[in-house]
Amino acid sequence: MKFLQKINFVYGLLLFSFITNAQKSNLAQTFYKHDKYLSSDKLEGRFVGTKGNNDAASYIKKYFKKYGLKELNSNYYQPFKVFVKEGINKTKSDSVSTQNVLGYIEGSDEKLKNEFIVIGAHYDHWGWGGSGSGSKKKDTVAIHNGADDNASGVSALLCILEEVSKLKIKPKRSVIFISFSGEEEGLLGSKYFINHLPIKKEAVKVMLNMDMVGRLNAEKQIYMGGAGTFPNGVNLMKKLGQNSGLNPVVFAGDVGGSDHVSFYKASISAVGFHTGGHPQYHTPEDDIDLINFEGGALVSKYIYNALVSIANYDEELVFIKQD
Repeated sequence: MKFLQKINFVYGLLLFSFITNAQKSNLAQTFYKHDKYLSSDKLEGRFVGTKGNNDAASYIKKYFKKYGLKELNSNYYQPFKVFVKEGINKTKSDSVSTQNVLGYIEGSDEKLKNEFIVIGAHYDHWGWGGSGSGSKKKDTVAIHNGADDNASGVSALLCILEEVSKLKIKPKRSVIFISFSGEEEGLLGSKYFINHLPIKKEAVKVMLNMDMVGRLNAEKQIYMGGAGTFPNGVNLMKKLGQNSGLNPVVFAGDVGGSDHVSFYKASISAVGFHTGGHPQYHTPEDDIDLINFEGGALVSKYIYNALVSIANYDEELVFIKQD
C-alpha cells in the first residue's frame, strides 16, 4: 500500500510538473504567435498612417473583441492625426491618420469598478526607417520590424488579456487595455489619450506599460521604473518576483521614457516594464529570431499578477511623486 501511495505521489508530482510546463509552453507559443505576425515583413514596420500600421491595429482589435473587452465611447479605436516629416518611411512630409486601440473589462466590485487601471503597449514602429527617423542606421532604407520594440509589448498585452478573460470573478477595479500608436514620434498616442480621456481623469488610478519585454537575459531580469508612484508598489513588485522565475529590478522612481510617462506627467501612478536594451534597438535587425519567447511568457505572467494585484488592491490608490 505504501509503495502504491509513493507511486501515486510521484505520479501526481510529474502530472503537476507536466501541466505547469505545458501552461508555460502554451503561453510562450501564444506570445510567439502574436510577435510573429506583428513583426512580419508584411506589416512593413507598422509606421503611422500606413496599411501595416492599420493592419496591426485591426489585429489587436480582433483579439480585444475575442476576449470580451467592451468599447469605450462606442468604439475600439481612438483616431488622431500625426504630422510626418520628410525623410521617414520613404514618404514626403504629410499629416496622416492613425489610432489607439482600446477597450475595457468592468470591475466586479460595485464601488471600485468606478476606478480604472490602465495597461498598455505601443504597436507602432519606424517602418522603412530613413534619415528623419529614429533609426540607428539612418542611411539604411530597410524594414524595421521592431520585434522587441514593440511587438513584444503588444504580445504580452494580448497574453495578459487572454488570462484575465479566463477569470470567473473579474478584478474589483475596471481595467482598460490600450495599444498606442505614435509612440516613436514622441509618445503621441498616450498624450492624445490623456488629453481625450473617455472617463474622468480622477478615476484613472495606475498605468502599467510594457515596452521592449522580449529579450529577457540570462539573469532573468525584468526592469521597472515608477513602482513607488503608488502605495507600497516597490514591496509588491519585489514580492511578486518570488517563485516567478524572474529577478525583478525595481525602481521607485526612474519612470523612464515610454508611454507611461504621459500618465506620470498627468499625476497618475505609472510603472514601465522592460527587459533591457540591446544593439538591435531601432535597427532593421530587431527581428523575431532574437526574441526570447519563454522569457516573454514569464514576463507576461509576472505583469498579469501585478495587474490583478493592483486591480484588487485593498489600500487606496493615490499618486506619489518620485522623479
